[in-house]
Amino acid sequence: MTGLTQITVQELATRLSSPDPNLQLVDVREPQELEMAKIEGFINLPLGQFSEWGDLIHAKLDANAETLVLCHHGVRSAQMCQWLASQGFTNVKNISGGIDAYSIRVDPSVPQY
Repeated sequence: MTGLTQITVQELATRLSSPDPNLQLVDVREPQELEMAKIEGFINLPLGQFSEWGDLIHAKLDANAETLVLCHHGVRSAQMCQWLASQGFTNVKNISGGIDAYSIRVDPSVPQY
């Protein structure tokens, strides 16, 4: 298993402040988690619903585009990053600490849960 590329929530905030049309933002949390807290601009691919979208990943995302993956604390997003890499995605980064760290270090208006 190759080492995952990680980015900090501070780096994420910098990237979000100057939108990049080629940047793909993926949130793997479940829909009920998104109702509690979310960051605009992410597409939701819940890991719990993998069977519904797994076979469609190349239709939903560009395997060559930079892809940042978010979850609650960074564990599920790391699993998603490894899976995306196994599907031929070449530039995948895990958002270290997830939305919890984003709320603490970047944007306190994002609720913690």
